[in-house]
Amino acid sequence: MANGHQTLPASGPHRERLREKGQFWTPDWVADAMVAYVAPGSDSIFDPAVGAGAFLRAAKRLAEEIGRSLRLFGTELDPSVLAQAREQGLSEADLAGVQIRDFLLDPPAEPFKAITANPPYVRHHRLSAHLKKALRTFAATLVGRRLDGRAGLHVYFLLRALQLLGADGHLAFILPADTFEGVFAKALWDWITRKFRLDAVVTFAPEASPFPQVDTNAVVVMLRNVPPAAEFTWAFCRRAETRGLTTWVLSGCKPAETGDISATTRAVSEGIATGLSRPPRASETGPTLGDFASVMRGVATGANDFFFLTVDKANSLGIPRNLLVPAVGRTRDVRGDEVNEATIKALEEIGRPTLLFCPDGRSLDTFPARVRDYLRKGELDGIHQRPLIATRRPWYKMETRPVPPILFAYLGRRNARFIQNRAGVIPLTGFLCIYPRRRDREFLNHLWRILSDAETTANLPLVGKSYGGGAVKVEPRALEQLPLPAGLLRKYPLRFSSPIRLPFDDFDDAEVAASAAV
Repeated sequence: MANGHQTLPASGPHRERLREKGQFWTPDWVADAMVAYVAPGSDSIFDPAVGAGAFLRAAKRLAEEIGRSLRLFGTELDPSVLAQAREQGLSEADLAGVQIRDFLLDPPAEPFKAITANPPYVRHHRLSAHLKKALRTFAATLVGRRLDGRAGLHVYFLLRALQLLGADGHLAFILPADTFEGVFAKALWDWITRKFRLDAVVTFAPEASPFPQVDTNAVVVMLRNVPPAAEFTWAFCRRAETRGLTTWVLSGCKPAETGDISATTRAVSEGIATGLSRPPRASETGPTLGDFASVMRGVATGANDFFFLTVDKANSLGIPRNLLVPAVGRTRDVRGDEVNEATIKALEEIGRPTLLFCPDGRSLDTFPARVRDYLRKGELDGIHQRPLIATRRPWYKMETRPVPPILFAYLGRRNARFIQNRAGVIPLTGFLCIYPRRRDREFLNHLWRILSDAETTANLPLVGKSYGGGAVKVEPRALEQLPLPAGLLRKYPLRFSSPIRLPFDDFDDAEVAASAAV
């Protein structure tokens, strides 16, 4: 993210350019509230990602409102966006304190008492290996441990800003929810809340999203460089374009219940354990899905265009059936809560791929001639050099999975849902594989009834990463933590004499983790 305000298209080349730079502009009503938190104890304000200048403009408005001046400082890596800051009302004098420099790798030397930002939202896979290595080294030095390689650029902006936050200083950042829900989140927030006081976290209803056309769920976090406290205020904003958010901040971010804001007190320890972007859990949870099943991600081919084939293409290539398995790739290819033979046939008729090419680890010269030709063509096309594939030995050896009785669709704009696998397909990474610990008919039937019930799926936000428009993405280990409602467990009992360990219970997405660690 970067500062400012702009209506964004939902797709297209302009949209992709914004994703590369992480520039998604902040609306004024949110910028005003964030500046209201940081500015009262300082005669200046610093924005490490100035962009179109939303926070500097908010600081000017606040200074006029309270009758005193605020000096404006900032850094910006992309000088072209400062033209937008000028167009939106900032003068050359206002921007005199803004430096064109790399805030992460070449930060200012002096600390600041008031820092507010909407840092660039650039996910880890868009960072160069060199930059990622430098950022992870910086974070490890500051935090005392390496963060998971899946942390995005915004996480490092937050850490660098905290490093520059002066004594008694205030910081307000607007961040994507994955900052609080990702695999790195607990270690990150354990460290932050041991060093700084978490005053408040502000979340937004889908209809109040600061970025309504962006696939991210925004959260505002407010921190002070004073001794930590055991509690913080967690707020839920119901309405966009509301002055109520700023009014609430100016009143001290206290527990409140208004038409615009619902704010309650939470323990920091509970917030970190639950996820600071998520509402508090009503009570201690009982059994979870992991008590009755193991979860794995679907197959990551590394090159769907090469390994995921239509029937016609597989036939034309002459690939034998013993090297092909039925597969499903996109969540939208499965419309309901069941994938069956009719589903696969319908996909074949419209030319969708339904076969996964699964070479094993034998040497290339032992494959049939036409398979050898196809694999050699893949090498000529550079398939073997793609990031995930390059970690495999040999490069063409495909991941394997037992056929999962139940799939979980967790990507895309459609509702996340559980799917009965009656076609015996292997899913790709648009799905998770659920392997029940027993395979008898009653156990499978009861587990399916529990998982497909709306009361269970309502718990998905408790364990998933939240995105724009209420979308949720749930990783394998997180799905195993999905609470199963006690009433449904009584209605559909899941009985077995002792826990059954499956051979992949300790599977840790090693290949994905390896690619993230680059």
